[in-house]
Amino acid sequence: MDLGERGHLLVRDVGHRPALVGRPVVVLLHGWTATADLNFFTCYDALAADHRVIAFDHRGHGTGLRSSARFTLEDCADDAVAVATALDVERFIAFGYSMGGAIAQLTWRRHPDRVRGLVLGATAAVFSDHKEERRSFRGLSGLATLARYTPESMRYWLTEQLYLQRKSSKWEPWAIREAASHDWRMVLEAGSAIGSFSSRDWLDELDVPTSILLTMADDVVPLERQAELHARIAGAEAFRVDGAHDAIVANSDRFVPALLAAVESVETRSR
Repeated sequence: MDLGERGHLLVRDVGHRPALVGRPVVVLLHGWTATADLNFFTCYDALAADHRVIAFDHRGHGTGLRSSARFTLEDCADDAVAVATALDVERFIAFGYSMGGAIAQLTWRRHPDRVRGLVLGATAAVFSDHKEERRSFRGLSGLATLARYTPESMRYWLTEQLYLQRKSSKWEPWAIREAASHDWRMVLEAGSAIGSFSSRDWLDELDVPTSILLTMADDVVPLERQAELHARIAGAEAFRVDGAHDAIVANSDRFVPALLAAVESVETRSR
């Protein structure tokens, strides 16, 4: 897809057929260091049975947009609306997972007329509450600056040593190829952006139907932060999934049915 000055990116457009005219479109917003396919491959078919589903990689991730500008979550929110506009999609349900949940919240805040509802999974209103967490996220910013000036061959070596080797024993070859295509300078900047994100000051203004998917054994986004997100959104409906942060993949037999129910809830309440 050509997004003009933004650049080019690949978009997955699933389930677009006459029978679904009038049903809400679902735009999928993936998590940090993932890609759309890595994050959502378990649920494409199930979602596309009743909805047109649009997915793409965020800036610096996989086949996502590349830019010399610093990564911001706000730009990602604007990218989502730009993709929808290019596909003649006026309003949509945004499903954000982890970092994608922050992007989904910002998509509503920046473009409230385009968002029909939100589904927020394994995510929070803030990701960094303690001194140690803030220090860790700030460190990513320094690494990102270093990555700007590191030769490409060295960046590939770091990717292999620090990331892919730990995954290769568990991941299929296609998944390793997906992760190997990241622009790690932008991905590191994304981590820093996550650390400074907070929607606490404006989340009570959210006025579209929202469902929250709580991953009950999450070791990345603590359950109490997910519960806080639920409590701060008036009328939000909670769907609990027995699983960790990777439940959408590792426990898809439990996660996908909960996701379908969460989307249906938003659709019903947004009519």
